[in-house]
Amino acid sequence: MTFAQKKKDFDQKNIVSESYIVNFIGVEGFDVYNCSIPFYWNGKRYIYGRVERREEWARSWVRLFEETEQDQFTVVKGSMIYQLEDPYISQIGKELVLGGTHVQYSRGEMANLCAYFYKGTDLNDMYYFTTGPDKMKDIRLVELTKGIGVFSRPRGEEIEKEHGSGSIVGYAVIDNILDLDANIISKARKIEGMFGPGEWGGCNQCYRLDSGLIGIIGHKSYNDSTPDGTKIEVYVNVSFVFDPVTHKLLDEKILATRKSYPPGPAKKSHLPDCVFTAGIVMRDDGRADLYSGLGDTMVGRAVIENPFKGFGNLVVPL
Repeated sequence: MTFAQKKKDFDQKNIVSESYIVNFIGVEGFDVYNCSIPFYWNGKRYIYGRVERREEWARSWVRLFEETEQDQFTVVKGSMIYQLEDPYISQIGKELVLGGTHVQYSRGEMANLCAYFYKGTDLNDMYYFTTGPDKMKDIRLVELTKGIGVFSRPRGEEIEKEHGSGSIVGYAVIDNILDLDANIISKARKIEGMFGPGEWGGCNQCYRLDSGLIGIIGHKSYNDSTPDGTKIEVYVNVSFVFDPVTHKLLDEKILATRKSYPPGPAKKSHLPDCVFTAGIVMRDDGRADLYSGLGDTMVGRAVIENPFKGFGNLVVPL
């Protein structure tokens, strides 16, 4: 069964029965989407969100929001503003590491993109310290018992010709966060079996499990069309379990699709079936809150079963 068939089967079963829209206060006139996971820092709960006008594209800012009610976050006035897209957050040692995609322009046209990384202990004073390879999004980090795991995401025509899929994910280990650079990321060894022909995707949040395995919350995508013939890009919330010793995938699950969340608009006509994953936060009842961008206009939260059950417990410092 192809992944597209698995997705359609998942939609028919309507497995996710509890989901909500996350609201953002203080940025009226702008959409907030493709957020980081919520995280605690110095006793408060925050989230980074991509902020952009509905009619614009690739003109985003990343801003910090503080939780003020359940499923409500309010912009932190005076906090740093980053010219980035699709933020993600990790804790490495005692520092936070914030990453996101920076889009570069030349003469008014988009010329390149790459990942920028910031680190620090003060959310109002994060330091830019390294850059990822050109044209690569979705680079993710996870602190290990020894070292730091680095997941890459090369994508493009050359990758498709060589590997048969629209993107691949690679994995490398570094000793220190200051070892992170474009060369290390670009040389990360491919993880086999993550994507098939016509598919692409990547890691969105990675978690060390107490079993020594790594739990990955990610997205998987493919091209499709609607009944009226409109071409669309389908994005699905998925999970993987990765064994860093054998360098192999052990498990894959579909966690949620666009139908799993409340209805809402899409930014563009090709994105009505798009969910861009943020990650999960474990709940006291043993289930997980899954956060995801919806149609490049909103953020949703779905309550799901622990996707890594049977593979180990999450070791989450945030």
